[in-house]
Amino acid sequence: MATDELSSKLNRRLKIEDGSHEPVAALDEAHENGAHDKPATSSADSELGAKLQRRGELNEGVGEHQQPSMKVFNPYTEFKEFSRKQIKDMEKMFKQYDSEKDNYIDLMELKLMMEKLGAPQTHLGLKNMIKEVDEDLDGKLSFREFLLIFRKAAAGELAEDSGLHVLARLSEIDVSTEGVKGAKSFFEAKVQAINESNRFEAEIRLEQEEKKKQAEEKKQRQAAFKELKSAFK
Repeated sequence: MATDELSSKLNRRLKIEDGSHEPVAALDEAHENGAHDKPATSSADSELGAKLQRRGELNEGVGEHQQPSMKVFNPYTEFKEFSRKQIKDMEKMFKQYDSEKDNYIDLMELKLMMEKLGAPQTHLGLKNMIKEVDEDLDGKLSFREFLLIFRKAAAGELAEDSGLHVLARLSEIDVSTEGVKGAKSFFEAKVQAINESNRFEAEIRLEQEEKKKQAEEKKQRQAAFKELKSAFK
């Protein structure tokens, strides 16, 4: 009897491993013992569900989805149509409304931005604003995607009644006449006079010159103040 029972168990084990027999006994035993552990495949199912959801989002997107570049983003080399001053102004504005300091502007932060600019938007309007430049479809704006707003505005690619056009207009960042397209100051006139291929290096040098000039003026003001102060002693 023991031999027959052992042979039966071995035969059953082979069938289970071949997939031709369900291990009902093992499952029944687990239920009898009160085991209710989460199946081991739950994490795999969750991952598959996330991928399917992601695919659905891509299918709903307008235009082709562009994978974000793995290289370090350099706004000065990628957005050459803008001067360093323009990009710094955009960066300052971006950081001002990135209240969570996570290098993204999400839906709520964009909502607060538009309210402070005096042009509140509906929930759907805000989602459409993000969607128009949201290349990676993560539902929020990176700094690069934020710069795309001003690139589209400068190229006249934004509808006048769109939220992004309103944002670009109310930001007080002029993207149409500054830099090489039109000098608005002596500083920019000097940059414009230099060959376009050297504009980036020229802007850096002129920024350094401007900082030195400001430092010298500050030093002179401090010296004049000390001299005036000593006269009253």
